[in-house]
Amino acid sequence: MPPSLPLAPEALRGDSTTKLRGYRPRLNPTLVTPASTKLAPGLENLPAPASLTLPVKPEQVRITELRPLGLVEVENLAEVNNPNLKAIASQVDQAQSNLRAQISQWYPNLNLEANSLPTFTTGQARSNAFSGAALTDRWDLGAALTAQWSLINPQRVPTIAAARDQFERAKFQYVIALRDLRLQTASAYFDLQQSDDQVRIGQESVRASIVSLRDSKARFQAGVATKLEVLEAETQLSRDQQLLTNSLAAQAIARRTLAALLDLPQNVTPTAKDPARVFGIWQPSLQESIVAAYTFREELDQALLDISIANSQANAALGEVQPFLNIVAAFSGNVFDGQDPVIVAQAGVDGSNYDTAIGVNLSWRIFDGGAAAAQSRQNKQLAQENTFRFAQRRDGIRQEVEASFYELEKNNRNIVTTSREVISARESLRLARLRFQAGVTTQREVVDNQRDLTQAEVRYSNSITDYNKRLAELRRRTGLDQVAGCTPQSLPAVKPAGASDVPVEPTPLIPACQAAAQGAV
Repeated sequence: MPPSLPLAPEALRGDSTTKLRGYRPRLNPTLVTPASTKLAPGLENLPAPASLTLPVKPEQVRITELRPLGLVEVENLAEVNNPNLKAIASQVDQAQSNLRAQISQWYPNLNLEANSLPTFTTGQARSNAFSGAALTDRWDLGAALTAQWSLINPQRVPTIAAARDQFERAKFQYVIALRDLRLQTASAYFDLQQSDDQVRIGQESVRASIVSLRDSKARFQAGVATKLEVLEAETQLSRDQQLLTNSLAAQAIARRTLAALLDLPQNVTPTAKDPARVFGIWQPSLQESIVAAYTFREELDQALLDISIANSQANAALGEVQPFLNIVAAFSGNVFDGQDPVIVAQAGVDGSNYDTAIGVNLSWRIFDGGAAAAQSRQNKQLAQENTFRFAQRRDGIRQEVEASFYELEKNNRNIVTTSREVISARESLRLARLRFQAGVTTQREVVDNQRDLTQAEVRYSNSITDYNKRLAELRRRTGLDQVAGCTPQSLPAVKPAGASDVPVEPTPLIPACQAAAQGAV
């Protein structure tokens, strides 16, 4: 058998990948948090429906329960119920079964054949040359037992090696799917929290618009306001009602999106138990995050396994034109009772016969027109392609980490600025209402400030959700869990001192956890 093909030179330069991961990397179970196998206490009544069930009646899909869930509970449900994760786990089992099938090439084959179990033959033949007749009236019982073992099989070792690498690749794929599911679940939960927050903002805006409309109508009836102010208040109320309508629709969609991800019973819809808040602070630096991602990401191990699989397949292709040597042993026997075909009928006969054989056979395809060499060369070229894919994935991993890191920093700053904007907008609306009630301003100023407050609260909510998503992405893309938790905080209702001072000077980055509390700084 030819030696294993080496990696391309590009894969061996610098800090060699093979030194860190090995030529054929293997999954280290200690580095992977295993998926939950059973539902946590309190969630036992939320198992996934049977895979092949299909509702046929409206009452089977009618929502009868709203179940508040936390992020930890959502992750547990996803790991236990998600059908895609179960399908990928089945692929791991399939790859293991294929490996076991290929390993069987090291064992001998034992075949039993019984062509007569039993066989009864009867017949008669006549000829003009003779006066007699040839008669057949016979029972036969025969079997053959054959054993074969390959002494030399050039394709055996590379085929088993490829199957073993495919099994490891399937395990890596399962881990990737598990971590992607956790990220997808966290993102869906953050989206649900955001939709709940949008509904709250819409409800508060509608209530404020109702108050403004009531005040403007009262002033109009008292003769101190115009019809225009009433119309402006009605217009703002319509806008806020539309915002609430859109938010309610987005909330319903976010809930059902999460329900599909968790594969919940058809009559259950999840809701967010916890309000939207900053999840934590990312502690590692950008450089530490990039290096950790290179060490952590299973996609790079998969690329190395693809190289190894292609090399093994190249060796197996060359094995087509190499000699195969097998040792064969056979035993056959036959028992009969009856009359053989003879010219003159005679008395019945019975007996038996047995044969035993052992030997070695050789098979060698000396010339195949270059097909095996061409196929081997194709797989070598595939291995070379996979080295370039490794480099491409390496660059992509760094780009993903950097994008998430910079987006996290951006959202951190946005939390600071939007929190200040919300506080200022709340105070501006309060002052505008007082001025309107004192008769020194118009309804237009109240409407404008109310709209500014609504938009500021929406931007603040979006900043928190985007921040949490980027934080979850960094945890997924680096394998690190160095996140400092936050104490839940809420925005104060008073305007921060100095928030509108000029000129505008560059401000240091405030950690997201303290953004709300230090918004007045």
